[in-house]
Amino acid sequence: MAQEQSIETSLYAVVGGARFFERLVDAFYEGVADDPVLLPLYPEAPDLTGARRRLTLFLIQYWGGPTTYLDERGHPRLRMRHFPFAIGPLERDRWLVHMRAALTTLRDDIPAEAAERMDAYFGMAAEAMRNRE
Repeated sequence: MAQEQSIETSLYAVVGGARFFERLVDAFYEGVADDPVLLPLYPEAPDLTGARRRLTLFLIQYWGGPTTYLDERGHPRLRMRHFPFAIGPLERDRWLVHMRAALTTLRDDIPAEAAERMDAYFGMAAEAMRNRE
């Protein structure tokens, strides 16, 4: 008797791969570019090219795509990488506003379950990056 294997499709594959995450991150940074609370946190601002690339690669890897982020930058260590930046409740909330708005613009392009999983993750991750009261 053959044993059945359960293979879970990655969210990366479900949403169509890298192009989805590129579009998501582009929409996110459109909001950040005009945000007086968040933009000062980016050392390269107003040029957000590097930040766009890093976030895109991280999300691709996190959701089951290629490990380019790991190959180029090592382990994400998100809290450590974000610690030099003052991230309090206001910054967390502004980040979530822009990420959720970006996700909303793409909701028609992906299954509802994928959008829900990403939204839940973004809420948890935003709170985890908070390092100030």
